[in-house]
Amino acid sequence: MLSNQVLQETLEGLRSITRVNMAAVDTDGRVCAGTFEVTPECLTAAREFSDSPAINQVVNDYQFFRISEGEHVSYVLVLQGSSDENYMVGRMAVFQIQQLLYAYREHYDKDNFVKNLLLDNILKVDIFTRADKLGIKANVPRIVYIIETRHGKDSSALETIRNLYQGKTKGYITAVDEKSIVLIRQVEGTEEYEELLQEASTIVDMLNTEAMTAARASFGTIVRDLRDLSRSYKEAKMAMSVGKIFYSEKSVIGYSKLGIGRLIYQLPMSLCQMYIKEVFGEHNPEELDDETLVTVNKFFEHNLNVSETSRELYIHRNTLVYRLDKLKATLGLDLTNFGDAITFKIALMVVKYMRYMESRDKY
Repeated sequence: MLSNQVLQETLEGLRSITRVNMAAVDTDGRVCAGTFEVTPECLTAAREFSDSPAINQVVNDYQFFRISEGEHVSYVLVLQGSSDENYMVGRMAVFQIQQLLYAYREHYDKDNFVKNLLLDNILKVDIFTRADKLGIKANVPRIVYIIETRHGKDSSALETIRNLYQGKTKGYITAVDEKSIVLIRQVEGTEEYEELLQEASTIVDMLNTEAMTAARASFGTIVRDLRDLSRSYKEAKMAMSVGKIFYSEKSVIGYSKLGIGRLIYQLPMSLCQMYIKEVFGEHNPEELDDETLVTVNKFFEHNLNVSETSRELYIHRNTLVYRLDKLKATLGLDLTNFGDAITFKIALMVVKYMRYMESRDKY
């Protein structure tokens, strides 16, 4: 069903062209849109006409037309004036509104199909049949992007992305939940990860500048079968979550570049707690002060190089060694040793993951 606003704009546009007043009345006798005041007697006649088999009827200088979707009557179009010219205007208006109804129904059907496809709510044996009816190609490479903004799925962000892909048949935009926008795009055979990453970055930059909202984007892997589209969607969702936890400095991330974060994200909490117990013993990870964490992270960034790390932190080399020795005395881990460094690096990531899960469970 069309929104009353769209219907009103359509009737006003037809009125400005034809100079004929008209109104759309539903089968319960309510005015949905119109360019003139419809009398109670006229509404009663329109309601009675909706139940009749007639295509057109004239009553007291008003003409009535049925507007149908298949066998179902959606509206009765009421025109002022019973002339032959007005009859032709009425026929044209009915055709225009019916085409809008068909277009809206097709969009709704396609949108509903895509959402259910992403959520695995369609039997695989039915996918190709329904896709064929909706004119969707089944065996072309596609990828799923997820875009989140600071305020969830806001209308300005959605409109910006639609404008970016307006007129492009290879992109489809929908929303599965209230937090994110989903873009499904057909992939050219020569496109690689860096090009897909660049496209996601372009979307985020446009939202930052045009929609004036901070945004993050993630994407799954390329799938070549419509039945696998839900997999790319799930991958993009995981990439979004993992990116927030472990790569918060990045506004765009792809599933294929999640690294060890992907593995940690899939660990049960019991295993995470066991690992933290092994690394920290009786010590609480929360006891690590900011100075220690900054020092360790910079040490990792510079590949365990003492000289480069001390220069980056503007501290003496001996000060850095002292801080590392202090950590070794507390936890028994020598971060200048590659194996111990890896153990501690993973432990910090596990702590981040546990904090994220605990905060999420509170809501």
